[in-house]
Amino acid sequence: MSYYDIDAILTDAEKVPCKFELDVPDLGYLDNNPSHPLKAGTSIGLPLWLAEPLALTSRSQTSTEDSNSFVSLDLPPSLSNQVMSALKADPRAVPLRDQSHNFYGLGTRMLDVFEEKEICAILRKTFVTRATDIALHARKAGSTEDMGVGTGEEFLRGLEEWERKLFRKAHEGTKGTKAWMEGVKKY
Repeated sequence: MSYYDIDAILTDAEKVPCKFELDVPDLGYLDNNPSHPLKAGTSIGLPLWLAEPLALTSRSQTSTEDSNSFVSLDLPPSLSNQVMSALKADPRAVPLRDQSHNFYGLGTRMLDVFEEKEICAILRKTFVTRATDIALHARKAGSTEDMGVGTGEEFLRGLEEWERKLFRKAHEGTKGTKAWMEGVKKY
């Protein structure tokens, strides 16, 4: 992934639920209380690029408190138990774009922070299962009249960014193969 990759930038901008572990002066405006400090125990959605270092950085080396970080990080709603259960039941039935535009990117970034083997397995199975449908639709796109409107648009609307890239690559590959085959037939 490149520093200038727009999908990586948008993934890092996704808000994740955090709970502050200490009082922070002058940050009450994050909780719509501008003249007061942000109290310990306040839950706020912070962008991933900010939440991750706050959760992983230790406040002090010699602290004897239970919580040694500035914030505790929770999984975002797009990776909740309900979504994971739905993906386990039928990965094709869940419109991932409704969960997050960069669903797999967010899942990958969250797995860097949390060691959730079950979520990792579910995401892997989901991608593989959905990739077969994506490849099928990409191969058929443009060759039938209904792929331009109706079911084709509905299908594309539910794809998140990694899946859209896969669709584009598969479709370009199919078009390239057709062009090559037509060239071979001429000779």
